[in-house]
Amino acid sequence: MFNPLVAALIDALADPVILVEGQRLMAINRAARDQFGFRLANSDIRLAIRHPRVLAAITAARRTSLEVEGLGRADQPWLVEVTPIDEKVVMVRMTDRAAQRAAERMRVDFVANASHELRTPLAGILGFAETLAEKGAMDEATRRKFARTIESEAKRMLRIVTDLMALSRIEADRYLAPRMEIDLGALVRKCVEENRPLAERRGCAIATEIEEGVPAILGDETQLLQLADNLLGNAIRYGCTEGCDTVSVAVRRSGRDRVRLAVSDKGPGIAPEHLPRLTERFYRVDAARSRNSGGTGLGLAIVKHIAERHRGTLNIASALGTGTTITVDLPIAR
Repeated sequence: MFNPLVAALIDALADPVILVEGQRLMAINRAARDQFGFRLANSDIRLAIRHPRVLAAITAARRTSLEVEGLGRADQPWLVEVTPIDEKVVMVRMTDRAAQRAAERMRVDFVANASHELRTPLAGILGFAETLAEKGAMDEATRRKFARTIESEAKRMLRIVTDLMALSRIEADRYLAPRMEIDLGALVRKCVEENRPLAERRGCAIATEIEEGVPAILGDETQLLQLADNLLGNAIRYGCTEGCDTVSVAVRRSGRDRVRLAVSDKGPGIAPEHLPRLTERFYRVDAARSRNSGGTGLGLAIVKHIAERHRGTLNIASALGTGTTITVDLPIAR
């Protein structure tokens, strides 16, 4: 008779686990039943698992690790570990690798996107620099134009590298809860003043609404200033258009234990299919317009990670023709 203590132990494991004796399915834990629909102990293992490599490893009864697909869904990746318990019994543990595969794809995509974003301005710099280095006469106006282009593309590369470094630092600190008490209203006023020259160049007005007596929050001042700067800068760059020349910034209490920062514009808005992807790194609704406005495609990714580090929530509401409102709710200091 099968030991009930062993059955309880494997049932406590989160991964699907089965015990096999010869070709007989001795025991099945809850995760295996839920994932694969295994039901009958004492049944033939070949009725439960039909993957030839896994069956061969179980039959061989040797310690083996296999990366396989085709258990459950056809495209589901699994790490299957076969471990002999004694001369007759082997334990088969199956670990879902879908999350790891997704993380690997994200890393590869991120490296590819970052390389592309840096390669574009670098190609421009090299091209104009090589032209300037060539022998031959060049009028002063053309030389200045090339030099300005090189400067502009170099600054663009610097912005991308700066944002990448900022994102890396934020992710490194994501498990460290901030400890400094921050007056979010005062911080937002500082951010508004820093962005006023950009607003003036864009012909945009900034309307502020800072509620009196808003409690302090626990935060990292540098990161929160970066969060507010990215939100306000985006609103000015993309939300200020002819006939919609004002952006609004508000700080107010939200419920009993939150403070809300809201940045709104009445610009062209964002189509609904883009909203779920706005916080992805290098995702742009309009790539050409973003680059022309000086955007790196990392601003909202940085905002999301800063909000998460501060145990806050980020919400983006937008519709075509009506504008965009982005809110960040942050917990007050206890």
